Amino acid sequence: MKKKTKIIVGIGIFVVIIIFSAGSWAYYKLAFPCFNVKETVCVYIDKQKDFNDLLLQLQIVGRIKDVRFFKQFSNVMKYPERMKTGRYAITPQISCTTFLQNLIRGNQTPVNLTFNGIRLKSEFAERIDLQLMLDKNELLCHLNDSSVCSTFGFDVQTIDCMFIPNTYSVYWNISVDRFLNRMKKEYDQFWTSERLDKAAQIPLTPIQVSILASIVEEESATQAEYPVIAGLYINRLKRGMLLQSDPTVKYAVGDFTLKRILFAHLETDSPYNTYKHAGLPPGPIRIPTIKGIDAVLNYTHHDYLYMCAKEDFSGQHHFATTLAEHTLNARRYQQALNRNNIR
Repeated sequence: MKKKTKIIVGIGIFVVIIIFSAGSWAYYKLAFPCFNVKETVCVYIDKQKDFNDLLLQLQIVGRIKDVRFFKQFSNVMKYPERMKTGRYAITPQISCTTFLQNLIRGNQTPVNLTFNGIRLKSEFAERIDLQLMLDKNELLCHLNDSSVCSTFGFDVQTIDCMFIPNTYSVYWNISVDRFLNRMKKEYDQFWTSERLDKAAQIPLTPIQVSILASIVEEESATQAEYPVIAGLYINRLKRGMLLQSDPTVKYAVGDFTLKRILFAHLETDSPYNTYKHAGLPPGPIRIPTIKGIDAVLNYTHHDYLYMCAKEDFSGQHHFATTLAEHTLNARRYQQALNRNNIR
């Protein structure tokens, strides 16, 4: 009897050990770090990716320690049937339990969205497409839809003014509609009462300020010149003079690489050609930066009416108050173009 009891007790202890070991193993798998990464990385799930695509990312990007266990655990939790799109972070210390909970709940890690130095809508859509899940063609379609633009207070030509270059924390799988609403909210916050008051004193509307800022930025490679150039164009606007801005001609022609503006270019029939049409063009010729917009709002007060690129090709300018002085500056620049065979 004693021998039988010992056997039963031994078997019981063995079973307990097995259960304890299995439990410890499962606990270790679930609660301890399950990825071999030294810094945070992210996996991306879009509408086309399935569970197998995710597993592949976990192996390649996350260097998961036991993909078979993660797969089994996910099946138990019925995750493959309820996958959510998004960008999900894998940190060096994250456990399988926490990571899977993030996936199930859709707890994403936002993207720091940035855009700058953009001239055309197509470039903007491409830049956003590279950073977010949304489709560039869908975004471009919205930006070229007059009814969509009007809901935000713009038209197809001025909608670019709504986008203020900055860094924005957004979810990777944000929809086009939510993205545009977010940008409008940021635009409204940017145009504080102080900025609105400064615009009214010029007087220009916020959209007109952005249009002028886009021209100012295209004119100079030196930010220090922005307020001076802004003041020059404001002087011309107040006097009813043509702006005669070369960058607007380049935009009208469709070639920003032009190094020399010829008379044929000046005859381009376009509302963006400020050599032919008075006032500001109907829309910006690039998405202006905050520095460009603020340069217009805080423009330098002076008497300059003319500007000409310096003959040293530094990207800076000679400024003049009279046409005679400007003619001399222009002649020096044209001679420099000829010397360097720039046609």
